[in-house]
Amino acid sequence: MFQVDRPKNKLRRLEERRFTDLQLREREHLQEWLADMPEALGEELLIIQKEFDGFADTRERLDLLALDKDGQLVVIENKLDDSGRDVVWQAIKYAAYCSSLKKAEIIDIFQQYLDRYCGGGNATALICDFLDEEELDSVVLNPGNQQRVMFIAANFRKEVTSTVMWLLGHGVNAQCFRVVPYTFGEELFVDLQQIIPTPEAADFMIGMATKETEEKTAQGAQRRSHKLRLEFWEQTLEALRERGLPRYQNINPTKDHWLSCGTGVSGCAYSLIFGKGEARVELVLQRSSKDENKWVFDQLAKDREEIDAIFGEPLDWRRMEDRKSSRIQHAAVFDGFNRDSWPEMIAWLGDHIEKLDAALGERLLELNPRLKSGEAIS
Repeated sequence: MFQVDRPKNKLRRLEERRFTDLQLREREHLQEWLADMPEALGEELLIIQKEFDGFADTRERLDLLALDKDGQLVVIENKLDDSGRDVVWQAIKYAAYCSSLKKAEIIDIFQQYLDRYCGGGNATALICDFLDEEELDSVVLNPGNQQRVMFIAANFRKEVTSTVMWLLGHGVNAQCFRVVPYTFGEELFVDLQQIIPTPEAADFMIGMATKETEEKTAQGAQRRSHKLRLEFWEQTLEALRERGLPRYQNINPTKDHWLSCGTGVSGCAYSLIFGKGEARVELVLQRSSKDENKWVFDQLAKDREEIDAIFGEPLDWRRMEDRKSSRIQHAAVFDGFNRDSWPEMIAWLGDHIEKLDAALGERLLELNPRLKSGEAIS
């Protein structure tokens, strides 16, 4: 790994180091880094426990337990300079132990984690938010035998890599990540790269192994709520287009509980929400930078009274300190799963998304040049 010396237009080599030589430890350092930023592993993960030892009849404990965006459990095993010989067997045992965990147990495990390490929080709400589901009833956690395993180490022995490749060929979603520390003067750097399967081959390899399973389960995955949502959004989009709303001319219906469109500012979107018990319109600030999202929210909040007045009703301003995103929203109670409620519900969504755009649209566009200049993170 190299650092670019731009004034001299030269490369400077960073020194590859060993974790042990730097007095870095597995639990105190590597595990905490990943718990704080799981997206370093290349995808959105929700850490729900660390040092988990809740298995019956054994005192074994896994390093990190996470959920992926499909609601599958992910067992993360960390080693430092050497993977060891038995890490695959260890992780497979943990995945097998976790395979029996039910939704209520997973929520309880996450709640314990929040209470112990994060100062509290609502596990159910955070899981629903992470999985983009409106209701807990629509959330599927830990389906079938689809538990995943991730191995983290600086070096992997051949018996480990060979076994992981064999597991991949038999439909087990296993990954190896090489993590290497580097130093340059007093600065410490970490390079974290997926090496098995290679990122380019991952979808192909796993897809081939799971094709037959996916075909068998595809029909069962079509839940009633998904069919209802698709039908609801088809009717909603037709109504919005009849209103002449240009933002929805090229939007397709979806099976999700939300329908989004752009605002003209990257990472800021209007969303219509179809819930079992409510309808909602909202502005979602979901740029890649948390600081930028909070900055946009704070700039808009300076004119909160005027914005509420233009909208015609008090908006629900949610800065959400513990999340990367922020929201400004307004909701009304409806019996969403009753088709007789849909005409009134669709009319309400159309009226209120127009009012939301009238109250926020121009202000967002005025903030856009300041965002591009870097003012939000300066």
